[in-house]
Amino acid sequence: MKNLPHFCRGEVVKGFGRGSKELGIPTANFPDSVVDHLPADICTGIYYGWACVGNGDVHRMVMSIGWNPYYKNTKKSMETHIIHTFKEDFYGETLSVVIVGYIRPEKSFDSLDSLIAAIHSDIEEAKRRLDLPEHYKLKEDIFFRTTVDQIMNGHCSL
Repeated sequence: MKNLPHFCRGEVVKGFGRGSKELGIPTANFPDSVVDHLPADICTGIYYGWACVGNGDVHRMVMSIGWNPYYKNTKKSMETHIIHTFKEDFYGETLSVVIVGYIRPEKSFDSLDSLIAAIHSDIEEAKRRLDLPEHYKLKEDIFFRTTVDQIMNGHCSL
């Protein structure tokens, strides 16, 4: 995928309501406008990278891009699991992510337990890969220290 790493930013919106409740793995969801602007060569599947909420710290993340076949979604989504425990929800906050690499294609599962096990495996794989020097350096990218307003007002560029 020639468009990786891919940098994107958007407001956290309510998703399907199953990440925390049903899976025990909370996700932050991007609005359709962010999903619709993904480069064409970023196919559906599970990705890893870095994420930051607002002006907070940068954390590891895994992201599902696609239709989540287990749930038979009818619209494409970008669901980000930030590998960090937050004290409260952050709907309406700005989520900034750098999609660094690809883990696997999306697929359906024969049970909820199988899906949860796969997600936990994806999280461990993301942690391993993000420790590699070429990926770890992206945690410090200027992208995470700039705001949309600064970019739009010409104070910095990406």
